[in-house]
Amino acid sequence: MEAILAFGLLIGLIVGGMWVQFSVAGAGLFYIWLLKGFGGWKALGIVSWGASNSFTLAAIPLFVLMAEILLGSGLSTRLYNGVAPFMRRLPGGLLHTNIAGSGIFAAISGGSAPTAAAMSTVALPELSSRGYNTRLVAGSLAAGGTLGILIPPSITMIIYATFTETSIARLFAAGLVPGIVLAGLYMSFIILRVLLKPELAPKDTTPSTPAELARSLLDIVPFLLLIFVVLGSIYGGFATPTEAGAVGVVGAIAISGIYKRLSWSLLSVSLVRTASMSGNILFIVFTSMIFAYATALSGVGEDLVEALNNADVSRLTFLLIIMVTFAILGCFMEGLGMIAIIVPVIFPALMALGVDPIWFGVFVVILVELGQLTPPLGVILFVVASSSDKVKVEDVIMGTIPFFGIILLFMLLMIAFPQIALFLPTLTFG
Repeated sequence: MEAILAFGLLIGLIVGGMWVQFSVAGAGLFYIWLLKGFGGWKALGIVSWGASNSFTLAAIPLFVLMAEILLGSGLSTRLYNGVAPFMRRLPGGLLHTNIAGSGIFAAISGGSAPTAAAMSTVALPELSSRGYNTRLVAGSLAAGGTLGILIPPSITMIIYATFTETSIARLFAAGLVPGIVLAGLYMSFIILRVLLKPELAPKDTTPSTPAELARSLLDIVPFLLLIFVVLGSIYGGFATPTEAGAVGVVGAIAISGIYKRLSWSLLSVSLVRTASMSGNILFIVFTSMIFAYATALSGVGEDLVEALNNADVSRLTFLLIIMVTFAILGCFMEGLGMIAIIVPVIFPALMALGVDPIWFGVFVVILVELGQLTPPLGVILFVVASSSDKVKVEDVIMGTIPFFGIILLFMLLMIAFPQIALFLPTLTFG
């Protein structure tokens, strides 16, 4: 009953328009009061210290700063133009640049919203002027943007690792192959869609000259080197994710300097934006720790395990229930909030069902992707729509629906073949 009241208050506050952080904190404090009275609040000092005293969480502002420097430098345009010559002769042309560009930028941004914003700002005006179908353009940008939290480094994975005490390095390795496969599925759909209906995208038969390809490589290679250094240092065991984030910041500054975009103004604005964004993320973690403490205090996780055993619920059924839950909550909440609230509750049940925590980390990140595309309030839908005055939210929603279906099918594929996620971490770390 206490759990029902607490979760009811949480959902009520969020639907009522209160910020997620304060909704979670209020519901968590109410939950503790129901269980232990005001005396239960005495442990909040220890809980808050445990939430903030984490070397792992220090990686978040570093990865955010790396992305902010690159985004503030306007280098997303250079990246997009560098990828375009390699993609434009495929059926669908520059639509593939949306996916490939998003995939590369995802590996340096750590988040979906920055990836979608960076690519949409460049691509929407360019492709609209060339006669590409607006809905397909918007859908590809929204879908490509979601790769930002799947392809490492991923801030969402860092949050998951904090709540479940799993290895961030293994999670990063586990997300790489699914991210590439999902991007490949997006591009395959675009090819099939354009072959069936050629008027959706103009055909470009202009051959790319060696000189043009060489110039394009010069635009792409610095980004690829930065990704290789950051991820390679983690996979090779040379650096922790936090140390790799620091290396990434230095690399981002160097790239901005090479392209003559580096300035004190850029660094100042990037630092301010990083402080604001990181503060928001870490505040969610702090308030969610209060709620997680309340759920641990209540024993609701153990009760859930017992209920599943009594009901003889299968692993597949439980995962399908989780999929539906995340898809619905994605209409009201941001991904970090969903992970912070739901994962501590269901994690004991997942372990009882024999679900691999690394595999589930990738699975839950894809669930967050799904939530970010869930109409009518998925956050990525509005990020793409706000990037151009010529695109309405309705266009983004209609263009995103096929990609929404692809994510659902890919999740079922992940359930059937868990090695899609587990192959690389097993190969890398044993």
